[in-house]
Amino acid sequence: MNRRPTLIAALTLTAAAALTLSACGSDGSSKDKDKDKIAGADTGGSASASPTASASATADRPKIELPSDLSYTFDWSKTGDKDKDAVLGDSEQSIKAVDLAIVNQDALDKAYLFYYEGEAAANTQEFIQAYVKAKARVTGAYRYYDASVNVSDKDSASLVYCEDQSKAYDMYLKTKKVNKTPATKNSYVLYITQLHKNDEGVWVVEKIESQRGSDKCQP
Repeated sequence: MNRRPTLIAALTLTAAAALTLSACGSDGSSKDKDKDKIAGADTGGSASASPTASASATADRPKIELPSDLSYTFDWSKTGDKDKDAVLGDSEQSIKAVDLAIVNQDALDKAYLFYYEGEAAANTQEFIQAYVKAKARVTGAYRYYDASVNVSDKDSASLVYCEDQSKAYDMYLKTKKVNKTPATKNSYVLYITQLHKNDEGVWVVEKIESQRGSDKCQP
């Protein structure tokens, strides 16, 4: 995960999906660390593709309620394809679920474990734990854009998208101090995720890979 600005940028997940801590990040790949960010961590706002389609009808998805100081904008429109739109909808929820775990200070929070499995779940747990250890969480606004979905068969898919962390930051819980860092090239992160549809019809993240400062995501 390559999400948060300070804490988050430090622990960029290397596999797939949407974990994002605040704004500016450190140079390099998803494993790079930024001295001003919470090591180990990096999702609220509007959503264009909600978790609808056939999957929504069958699965009992967790309720995700986040603090009002967190917002998310998903600048990706519905494709008109049932499976692709379901991938987008579940991916939005998976991104928010990670931030919910950070807010709850629980590296085993049930909501994100509903959307992540295998390698992605292990990396995400490590990412969340970094925030728990630092007694910090994320705040601010995240924007997601330039999404590209590919459904290779009935239960396998990939999603590539960009994240704008320029207005997202780390906040330390004890002091409520917000670590506002200036926006840089590294505030923009490319994510490549691999997903599969489970028995409940939910598109879950198996792998997540990130590239901070990707030229593809620059404004």
